[in-house]
Amino acid sequence: MMDKKIAVISFYSFINISDRETLMPKLLLIGKKKSLRGTILLAQEGFNGSISGAKEDADLLVSELVRLTNAEDVNIKTNFCHEHPFQKFKIKFKKEIVTLGAGEIDVHKLKGEYIEPKNWDEFLSQKDVILVDTRNNYEVEIGTFDQAINPFTETFKEFPQWVEQNKHLFEGKKIAMCCTGGIRCEKSTAYMKMLGYNEVYHLKGGILQYIEDTQNPNGKWHGECFVFDDRRAVDEALSPAEGHWLVR
Repeated sequence: MMDKKIAVISFYSFINISDRETLMPKLLLIGKKKSLRGTILLAQEGFNGSISGAKEDADLLVSELVRLTNAEDVNIKTNFCHEHPFQKFKIKFKKEIVTLGAGEIDVHKLKGEYIEPKNWDEFLSQKDVILVDTRNNYEVEIGTFDQAINPFTETFKEFPQWVEQNKHLFEGKKIAMCCTGGIRCEKSTAYMKMLGYNEVYHLKGGILQYIEDTQNPNGKWHGECFVFDDRRAVDEALSPAEGHWLVR
């Protein structure tokens, strides 16, 4: 069996970045020199990226990004595949690292409480907990948790409108949220707390971390997990799911 040599590292942090123009060329230099691929988004609210390459080279770039931004709470997810799931290396400036379109939100200050993957099933078993899958409908359709509510959004920017139209769902409830790698549910919990909801929680590291850490012991997760690269979806072994890989 062929060894999996390509590391795929996804990472994000909500941290104020005041000097993106200086940061970009430093990261580009490392990425190009180390033949990395993928995309990094830089915004005033933080950074969000997925890159592939030799693990030591990808780790070097992420470490340098963390050092240059003084980020403390950084979510990093690593898995491996046989070939690059990205075509080029790019860095982009964005207004938001994940677009909610609800104005400025201090995510670092307001984000909900983390639930560790190992405690997720037990937390969801509480009668006063509702689970909202904050991903888009096409992602939820190929895999989600047992009791998850699907907002049927086409983009994350539709989420605030869905919340406004479904306030009745949250009355007297603990609100749990999940997403692929943690970034959307982290921002959506901050948004909910900004609206005045206090008991808001999210799956630490997202669905991918849950699958890796727990191997889905109680069968609460069903299907495959959509990812935003050429693999398109991964199975419960975090391997590219059959029939989804994008051929170029």
